[in-house]
Amino acid sequence: MQIPARQPVYIIGDVHGHLKKLVKLLQDAQLINAQHSWNAGQTTLWFIGDLVDRGPDSIAVLDLIMGLQDEAAASGGTVASLLGNHEMMLLAAYRFGRRSTGLGSNFLTRWKRNGGKREDIAGLTLRHLDWMTHLPAMALVDDCLLMHADAPFYITCGHSVDEVNAAFNKLLSRSDALAWEEMIEDFARRGVFMHTMSGEEIAYRFLNIFGGKQLVHGHTPISTMLRCPPRKVDSPWIYAGGKCVNVDGGMSLGGPGFVYRVSLPDRLSSPTE
Repeated sequence: MQIPARQPVYIIGDVHGHLKKLVKLLQDAQLINAQHSWNAGQTTLWFIGDLVDRGPDSIAVLDLIMGLQDEAAASGGTVASLLGNHEMMLLAAYRFGRRSTGLGSNFLTRWKRNGGKREDIAGLTLRHLDWMTHLPAMALVDDCLLMHADAPFYITCGHSVDEVNAAFNKLLSRSDALAWEEMIEDFARRGVFMHTMSGEEIAYRFLNIFGGKQLVHGHTPISTMLRCPPRKVDSPWIYAGGKCVNVDGGMSLGGPGFVYRVSLPDRLSSPTE
């Protein structure tokens, strides 16, 4: 998915069902107004995935983002989200329930163990399910390669953004429980770009294969990487020789979250105040 971005690009990390925190971030960045409607014209806003689970308002978060997507499009702007592993686990729990492939616990139990709430499944509509099922796994926004997880498995799915997204679309359109479970296991891995000896080299390989000058991901809370209190994380962590940007502010761990603004022309700026 190649997204041309002529206006400022904003990126928000793992929301995990925290509607109040998300609304505050969007309002502080002047992306929405007091009525929670799109207020940013032709601006581009991307969510890095993991919109659901752990927090109290997963369905409301989906509703807000889906509504903003329509409103932004009407204004010439863009609101979009990547598929996170928690969206995939929620979809799997809904589709397969207590079915098990024998590789581990059943899909419903796995999802609940990772912060899933039964009332969220009850609140899902066909529109929610269709929207999540068609989320891209990767996106190339000018010089930024966006992907949810700091995990190596994307390369096994394809050698272009379109190939990776096509592989996910094919999997999510089928009811092959074993293939779903294997992908969820791969999706849960993390930290591939942190390795002291090879992390920067792997990041360079990703950028060389998929395009872009900088890789932006979530999935692993910055506080976990830096071993600091989540409440102190209010900006992205740039690492791996400047090639990687982690935008997971740890909202589900008590962090306030932040909005990362990638400014023209270099797309390598700091987050919004």
